[in-house]
Amino acid sequence: MSSTFFIPPVNIMGIDCLDEAMAAIAGYGLRKALIVTDQGLAKAGVAARIGRMLALRDIDSVVFDGAKPNPSIANVEAGLAVLQRERCDCVVSLGGGSPHDCAKGIALCATNGGHISDYEGVDRSRKPQLPLIAINTTAGTASEMTRFCIITDEARHVKMAIVDRNVTPILSVNDPSLMVAMPKGLTAATGMDALTHAIEAYVSTAATPITDACALKAISLISENLRQAVNDGNDLQARENMAYAQFLAGMAFNNASLGYVHAMAHQLGGYYDLPHGVCNAVLLPHVQRFNAKVSAARLRDVAKAMGIKVCGLDAEQGAGAAISAIEHLAAAVGIPAGLAELGAKLEDIGILAQNALKDACGLTNPRSASQDEIEGIFRAAF
Repeated sequence: MSSTFFIPPVNIMGIDCLDEAMAAIAGYGLRKALIVTDQGLAKAGVAARIGRMLALRDIDSVVFDGAKPNPSIANVEAGLAVLQRERCDCVVSLGGGSPHDCAKGIALCATNGGHISDYEGVDRSRKPQLPLIAINTTAGTASEMTRFCIITDEARHVKMAIVDRNVTPILSVNDPSLMVAMPKGLTAATGMDALTHAIEAYVSTAATPITDACALKAISLISENLRQAVNDGNDLQARENMAYAQFLAGMAFNNASLGYVHAMAHQLGGYYDLPHGVCNAVLLPHVQRFNAKVSAARLRDVAKAMGIKVCGLDAEQGAGAAISAIEHLAAAVGIPAGLAELGAKLEDIGILAQNALKDACGLTNPRSASQDEIEGIFRAAF
């Protein structure tokens, strides 16, 4: 069976690599950028700093700081209006998954027209998006290098999964020096998000030897570095290792796709506006407990990558060890124990499960689930 491997053409990584990235951006011949970011990074002066660095390369810019957590259709439309009014010829996303996804929506609609909801699903666009450079400030979503764009449809209370090769940035930048200001909670949530990406990609029905290698290395790096990154945000080595880990996890899921953890987490985010990484972290062990009936051997590999001694354990025992290791890591970095703590409601499980089964991310889960089974996983996660 054939497979295609998607990744941005250029990816610049490492401590203090931002200057190198700016030199690369200058080489594209771009004239005016829409910097898409959130209010926090704008108020902290990070967006203005990027604007000054672009100006030194003769690239004008304007800042749109309307990317909200769980960016919505309205955020995309507002940013697109600024881009068109200012006649920008490119987009620079600055932040974590929310600004990157918002920027992807803006850049895609800028060239393809229509409404961002027109592109829900897989490869629905006709044209490449406006050139997008993604500068990352978190270590988790890997949105800076993927073909995934998640936008909330507030009218339907769902997150739209847009999986399209045309939303892949032309350049991704991961400078750990931009990540030291991440608070402990965000570091933990994004790190567990990256772990979820790697594990779901590894047990995916679309996994390949290439995605397997990326996923297992990501799992190992996260297990070895996430606790330290949370405990000491100024540890640049831990930050750099987490940046590589989340990028590797992105390489894995960008090509092997995901599973029911993301399909279910998207509904929690869309329905309650909850943080994506935390939802993933809470759901991850419960979905893998469901998957273990068909993916025990693979989950045993996950346990080994997480540093568990699996010699002498059969596949079922190894899977149990992996699930325990996931739970212990989540607890160690302060992830809530269940969905009830996040404000989810048992009475909403029916609609959440119904929408989860429509999410494209569930298509590659290793074990198919019924509505009742998805509801059962949700209940177990409470």
